[in-house]
Order: sequence, then C-alpha cells, then structure tokens
Amino acid sequence: MRLLIVEDDKALGRGVVSFLRSEQFTVDWVLDGETALQQVSEPYAVIVLDLGLPDISGLEVLVRLRRAGNRTPLLILTARDGLKDRVGGLDLGADDYMLKPFELEELAARIRALARRRGDDPSPVLTVGNLMLDRNSARAYVDGRDLELRRREHTVLLVLATNAGRVVSRRRLTGEIFGHDDEAGPNALDLYVGRVRRKLEPNGPKIVTLRGQGYLLQPA
Repeated sequence: MRLLIVEDDKALGRGVVSFLRSEQFTVDWVLDGETALQQVSEPYAVIVLDLGLPDISGLEVLVRLRRAGNRTPLLILTARDGLKDRVGGLDLGADDYMLKPFELEELAARIRALARRRGDDPSPVLTVGNLMLDRNSARAYVDGRDLELRRREHTVLLVLATNAGRVVSRRRLTGEIFGHDDEAGPNALDLYVGRVRRKLEPNGPKIVTLRGQGYLLQPA
C-alpha cells in the first residue's frame, strides 16, 4: 500500500516514514504543498497531510485536490486543537484527522481503516479462495500456511487479491510497490511477482501473466 506523507517537520517526518515502512507501507514523503500537488498523480492509497506547511497551507492543498477531482482518502495532521479547524478540514473534504502529538500505532491503524473504506471493504481480512490476507498484520496464509511475505511481496499480493478476477496493469502494480525514491530496474516487478507466485504454490491462487496487459489472480 503506497502512501504520501506531506510534513515539513523533518524530525517528525523521518520518524513517521520509518515507522510506516516497518508496518509494510510504501511511503513517499514531501515537505511542502506545491510538491504534494505535483506528486498526487501517483496511485496513492492514502494521503497524510499536515496543515502547517511552509508555502501554501494544508487546507489549500486539500481544496485544490478535491476541486481537481482527486478522491484519495486523506488524513489531516494538525497541532491546531480548535473545533473550528477540525470541522473546517472535514467540511473541505478530509476523511479523518489526528492532533499532534499522536501515537504512531494509531496513525497506522487509521491509515489502514481509510484504505479499507476506499475499497468498500471494512474488514481487515481479505479472502480469495483458500488465501487469507490480514491487512493489519501484513501477513498472508494459504490453508493456514504462513507465506512469510516481505513488504513489497505483500503489496503485490494485496493489490492482486483486492482485484481478484480482474487484470491489474503493470503500470499500476509498479506504482503501488515502488516509491519515487526507489531504484527499480526494468525487471523488478517481474522479480517480485515471481517470488509471490512461488510462495503461493502448490495449492494457492494462481497469478496469471497476460502479455501486454498485466496480471490476474485466480482462486485455486
């Protein structure tokens, strides 16, 4: 799951990014609103937006995103504890907010909840045939067997499982698993898909490659 963090406090940003990556998220981090607006063409599952940015305010970023038709779930981070600020952000199109200081574990939980809501699936557990994925723990099982997936492997499988029976393009899958600072060679996606395919064997769902189109997950 790929996230965009918009936070100008470098110490806080480093801590948030480090923790979220340890929770199996793919994370891009920018320091100002204008850069965030340039970045949102990427396929983010959730945007985490600080209100007190150095160039344009977080509320202005939010307004521009929604006016442009961007409906990515968005969580506001703010040190402003006034009711007016919180209500204003929600009325302008934010989906949730957290007051600083906050617990990183709660931030991760709220991000997962927003991502599930976007997919119209409130359950943290996703099943495809005999495959079960736990979004909260980033673990996956086939008939109770732990697949022991690494972060990007889990993201590959989660995206395919969320779209089980439908083709997921290479471009979309690449965008989901690699951040803009990641060095990804031309065969990097095939490498991760191949690893997941082997871990699903012999009795899990099958990942089908459709040349020129993408990948398809079929239940066992």
